[in-house]
Amino acid sequence: MIDDFSERLLTWFDEHGRKHLPWQQNISHYRVWVSEIMLQQTQVTTVIGYYERFMARFPDINALAAASQDEVLHLWTGLGYYARGRNLHKTAQRLHSEHNSQFPDSVDGLIDLPGIGRSTAGAIICIAGGGRAPILDGNVKRVLARCFGIPGWPAETQVARQLWELAEQLTPQHRVADYTQAIMDLGATLCTRSRPRCDICLFATECIATNTGQISVFPGKKPKKDIPVRTTCMLLIENKRGEFLLEKRPSEGLWGGLWGFPEIAQEQLDQYLTDQRLQRQQTQPMPDFRHTFSHFHLDITPVHVTSTEPSAGLELDRVAQAETQTWYALQAPTAIGLTRPVTRVFEQLTLLRAPVMG
Repeated sequence: MIDDFSERLLTWFDEHGRKHLPWQQNISHYRVWVSEIMLQQTQVTTVIGYYERFMARFPDINALAAASQDEVLHLWTGLGYYARGRNLHKTAQRLHSEHNSQFPDSVDGLIDLPGIGRSTAGAIICIAGGGRAPILDGNVKRVLARCFGIPGWPAETQVARQLWELAEQLTPQHRVADYTQAIMDLGATLCTRSRPRCDICLFATECIATNTGQISVFPGKKPKKDIPVRTTCMLLIENKRGEFLLEKRPSEGLWGGLWGFPEIAQEQLDQYLTDQRLQRQQTQPMPDFRHTFSHFHLDITPVHVTSTEPSAGLELDRVAQAETQTWYALQAPTAIGLTRPVTRVFEQLTLLRAPVMG
């Protein structure tokens, strides 16, 4: 199967491959790069809308480099894994300042940039640059592990080495851009994580996982660990204008650079309001909910506080945003990046406050 793998895959791609995705039009290094970053751990159907909005606002490297982090994260809100958006912005700024807004033409040069790993670099080289380099994203790992029966969790060093060697061996010398798209398409449309379409797969007769009845075994699963649970209290402080107080999180770390509700221990509520020179009118607990990260659960207790602002209260410029705090209006939202708990709570409040149609 190795000898004719690429030729058979390209023949399949010519008839069945996806060729009308937004990032497959007007191909450039920039467009491919943005799509590859967005597609990391995210489904194509989810990415399309985000990609189109992102490109409309930031059509090239210079536009992205000149933007504020808030603008970038605003368009990333809801897509998750926000370090991707921060790194995208950092890389655009470095390309602008250090590379005359041009992408390096080697895998090593691309890997030196924030957020670009070996597989993403390979995709940029192949699809946009016409060069040759193997890729190994999640879809490709699954295809190769199943077809060639490579056991073990792909993130383990030895397993990853085997997969990279195989990816290198299979990548052809011609039509590399089409091959790169084809093997990703095969994993995305036929050799899917659950309910794969082995019945119509071009490699079904040789696929080790299929022939041994071990589709669910390949690729190997990440070793399970107990996921710890953390707790926090989030304050929904609403002023008399119906605006909510948000604070900007540090640029690095959890939800880095995004805006979220103040987080405190519940017993610190009065002290927090005093420190902010806010006066409490009413406090209303809301239902707890859980937000799950890859490495822990966060149980959130939201507390809705309505407050008045005395003349000596928290003064935030209503035209130019404060650096670390802002009042956010649901009816006229500011273009800033919000954490998922904020968008979730705002969605609930919007539904609760919607007029009932008689």
